[in-house]
Amino acid sequence: MGILPSMMPRLRHGWASSDRIDRWAWRAGTCFDAYGVRVGVRFNDPALLERLGPHLPPGWQPCASSEVDQIFSVWVSPRGARARTVGRVYAGGQRRALAKDLEQAFEVLESEIRQTVAAAAPGRTFVHAGVVGWHGRAILVPGRSRSGKTTLVAELVKSGAVYYSDEFAVLDRRGRVHPFAKSLSIREGGCARHEIVRRRRAEDFGGFCGVRPLPVALVVLASYRPGAEWQPVTLTRGQAMLEMLAHTVPARLRPEASLLALERAVARATVLQGERGEASAVAARLLEQVRQPAGTSRVGAGAKGMR
Repeated sequence: MGILPSMMPRLRHGWASSDRIDRWAWRAGTCFDAYGVRVGVRFNDPALLERLGPHLPPGWQPCASSEVDQIFSVWVSPRGARARTVGRVYAGGQRRALAKDLEQAFEVLESEIRQTVAAAAPGRTFVHAGVVGWHGRAILVPGRSRSGKTTLVAELVKSGAVYYSDEFAVLDRRGRVHPFAKSLSIREGGCARHEIVRRRRAEDFGGFCGVRPLPVALVVLASYRPGAEWQPVTLTRGQAMLEMLAHTVPARLRPEASLLALERAVARATVLQGERGEASAVAARLLEQVRQPAGTSRVGAGAKGMR
């Protein structure tokens, strides 16, 4: 990663403009590239540009040109103003949030940027999934937010796996997984309304981040239920692709490319589906599954669609 350039972003020729807010008094901006998507961010307060770096996608690079594919804008109320809304966040000309403080504004901005990159990255298919590496192969844990995938990924890293992501599996055309190693978002608290999200690095769990693409060895479609015993079934390749398609970001925008990436990702993988209890009780069993040579699954009775 480089240093964020100071430049006011402008949309590439032919892309839809957000004329209404383009005329506002933007005083600072920057442009960067993430997975082939060129993104611009602008602020009405120049001091906010210095806070942007930690909220950018993993692997971003500075752009030499001010022409971008999408512009995000953050407008903050003047200091000392009595306003319930401190900041407004825009994607193009669409308002995405009325933020009560700067922390919330940056959280929304970060999420919006990641979703845009996930949907538009050329040559990559982003799947909502946690990912770790183990013995040179990848374990994928597909799931939406609050599905428990980060908890399971953290336990796998504690058990010695290499951290790749707790949010996206980034697949190339060959079905290999590339790193999207953002900080893990550990949720604490009894309910969504009162929860606290803490950012933790892989190193905090005694692990480290992967850097090279890996073939997929295991896909774990696990739903959490307190007290559940992990007794999964094995899905066929077709069943696996349908389940993973529901978690694939560009599935509607680029269906053919998405299906091809998923097909190649699961071509040599074991795909397990079932309910799990505590992540600590499942992690070691998943790592043992990948240690086994292909075709020697010990899932047990009740497995269906074995290849």
